[in-house]
Amino acid sequence: MSKETKIANAVIRRLPRYLRTLEEMEAEGLERTSSAELSERIGFTASQIRQDLNHFGCFGQQGYGYAITDLKTEINRILGLKNKYKLIVIGCGRLGEAIANYTKTFEPQFDIVAMFDTSHDKIGSVVCGLPVLDDKWIEEYVKKNGVDIGVITAPAEFAQDIADRLKRGGVKGIWNFAVTDIKGMEGVKVENIHLSDSLRALTYYIAND
Repeated sequence: MSKETKIANAVIRRLPRYLRTLEEMEAEGLERTSSAELSERIGFTASQIRQDLNHFGCFGQQGYGYAITDLKTEINRILGLKNKYKLIVIGCGRLGEAIANYTKTFEPQFDIVAMFDTSHDKIGSVVCGLPVLDDKWIEEYVKKNGVDIGVITAPAEFAQDIADRLKRGGVKGIWNFAVTDIKGMEGVKVENIHLSDSLRALTYYIAND
């Protein structure tokens, strides 16, 4: 196992925040930054930021800080974003369409190649510029096309079966938006996204302010 795979999950989940901030700073024409400046923009302490980055090497110089473009490049590499990934979306409702549109517009390293649904009204149509296929062909399509990630936006009662078929097809990861956790996916990385969790956490802070 490489050093990077041993890093705490909390550290990995902070890296996209650092990357997004560096991209914003680069767009502003800035060339270098410091842990103190990143702290002001992100909200994490400067010490936390230095500790997180030091897990992966020495990227800054004392008295100079971090070269923004170089640090952005390194975080992209750490997160595996130098690679291209093929995705399919299962579920062509509003959420599925929104995710497909967002990914195609803002995440060029992720290539959504097809969408799947069970509705005969949608199968054979084109959604977000993508063909909508019958979901009974998920496993076969994944095997034939080397799909890396399956995005599940189908109803919760179908999510586990869809995930099982994605696994049999050979996906490496599942991005699950169904309102249930996917289980039994040994060998496949699963990210269960519950939008309501974030909303309910927000109401806690509002109620306890």
